[in-house]
Amino acid sequence: MRLELHGVAIGEGPGAALPPLDVVADRWAPGFVAVETENAPTLAALVASGRMHPESGRVTVDGRSDDAAIRASFALVDTPTVAEPFAALTVTQVAREELALAGSRSDKASARLLLDEIGLREHERTRLGALPTELRVRLLCELAVLRPEVRGLVVTTPERHGGDVAAWLAVVHDLVGRDYTVLTITGFAALATIESLPTPDFAPTVPAGTDATLPASPDDTAVATTPDTSVESDQP
Repeated sequence: MRLELHGVAIGEGPGAALPPLDVVADRWAPGFVAVETENAPTLAALVASGRMHPESGRVTVDGRSDDAAIRASFALVDTPTVAEPFAALTVTQVAREELALAGSRSDKASARLLLDEIGLREHERTRLGALPTELRVRLLCELAVLRPEVRGLVVTTPERHGGDVAAWLAVVHDLVGRDYTVLTITGFAALATIESLPTPDFAPTVPAGTDATLPASPDDTAVATTPDTSVESDQP
């Protein structure tokens, strides 16, 4: 599943709420785009996930402009003011809420089983706000993909919680290696770190002697940036 942002923007000029963005996230090719200021990452996530219309440009999935399909297939992960769990909730409480949203059993035993599976059982009583960033990203991504229709993620500014960029980037890479399409909206400093790190070869190896052909894919990592801007509008 290929998600593309083609010159999407909200507003014009140096004071635009969301300056023009161009980025691609594809199968086995994670996408990264840098925006700055308080509100722009949330606006970018809403536009990328089909939940807000840009004033210019367009968003496509597999070459089609289809906001409903994008909304159904892409989950927002930790988007400020929109999909950001309360910091005071425990890991178990967050897991139970998301299990319920996914239509699964959401009792404590089911939450513990899930946390066992993703390696977070020891943090079941940890408040989300105290969870290390890479574990926070792991938890929220794994909960998002519990929904059967979700095949893509829009992860929003994980670096705002601190920690090692390489650590949470490894979680993103793991999801991409599991055939999820992942777009990460981040800041310029984190993007510079991402660009300096090696990118895995995500596409599975075709067994020798077979005629299977892997789908075409762009460069392993799709990266885009946008100029630093200021936002004067209220939170969306």
